[in-house]
Order: sequence, then structure tokens, then C-alpha cells
Amino acid sequence: MEDPQNPRNIGTAIRNVNALGVEKVYVIDPRHVLSDDWQELREEAKLSKLSVSAIKWTFLKRFDNTQDCLDHLEKNGFVSIVTSPHVKGKKSIFLHEGDYTEHTKLAVWFGNETRGISDLAVERCEMCVSIPMFGMIESLNLATSSGIVLYEVAKQRREYQSRYRSGRKKGKRETVLPTVMSRED
Repeated sequence: MEDPQNPRNIGTAIRNVNALGVEKVYVIDPRHVLSDDWQELREEAKLSKLSVSAIKWTFLKRFDNTQDCLDHLEKNGFVSIVTSPHVKGKKSIFLHEGDYTEHTKLAVWFGNETRGISDLAVERCEMCVSIPMFGMIESLNLATSSGIVLYEVAKQRREYQSRYRSGRKKGKRETVLPTVMSRED
């Protein structure tokens, strides 16, 4: 999340992240709204309440600026995609058109609720993803867009894992699973 304007959206996005099984949350926080200490973040009452306690089980790291976060991600082998309702000069696709299984390590960027994603993040990303919208409003808040985008990414990656998991046996089971007995039995 790049410089989220509303701290409440951070808590809700963390809830989405945890519910969808995303591994980590990185927040670019130049205003120092969040603590640098993950343990302190886990114990912060507001974040805990807004995330419905998901902050306790979700790793969160803050960065002072976009450059540092991008450098960290790239050093650790992540490929970045950004979310934006506007074409930003990169490969731009609608959410459902993307293949989110192509890269093992994928970082999905969400911009500021007012300004959107920064030019620097766009420059260093692989593609720009937008959620198709049909009304007059062309953007969603951070919490809503993170839920929609991360759901699609997680869905594709889980389907991929279930298809290509090594050693997975398909077909009939050697031993039939027991049936559940009703109270009448």
C-alpha cells in the first residue's frame, strides 16, 4: 500500500490480506502513521479492531518511501504489478485478463486513495491492472479494491497449485471415506 491516506483502510486491507492468505503487507508510510516495530503494530488497539485482529497474524513492514520498498522487493525476487483505473503507459489489462500464476513472487501495489499510484511504482512494475467499472465512479477505496484484486490473484494461484502440486494423486481413493451417520442411526 503506497502512502494510504486513511489509516482505517489499512486495517480493513489487512483483514482482506489475511482472509485471502496473502503472506505479507508492506506499507509505504512517509508520514510515520505506523510504528516500525511489527510487535507494536500487532498490539495497537485501533489496527487490531479495524482488522478484526488479523494484524496479530499478518506480517506488516513499513517503508519510508517507494524507492526503498521497490528495492527491497526486487532484491528478494518479487515482480510488481500496480492497480489503477487509468492506463499508465505500461501493459494495462483488466483484472480478469491477467495471469497471476506466472511469477512465484508477486507484489500487488495499491495507491493512495486520492492520488493513486506513483509514477515511480508504475515505472518499475511489470503491468497495470484495473478493475472493470461500469458506473460514473472510476475508482474504489483501498479496502474495497484490495479485496477484489487479491481475491482474483489468490483464486488463480490456488487453482494453479491444486492442478500442479507435485506428488498429488488424482482419481479414486483406495479407502472410501466414512459417511457421516445421522442422529437416527
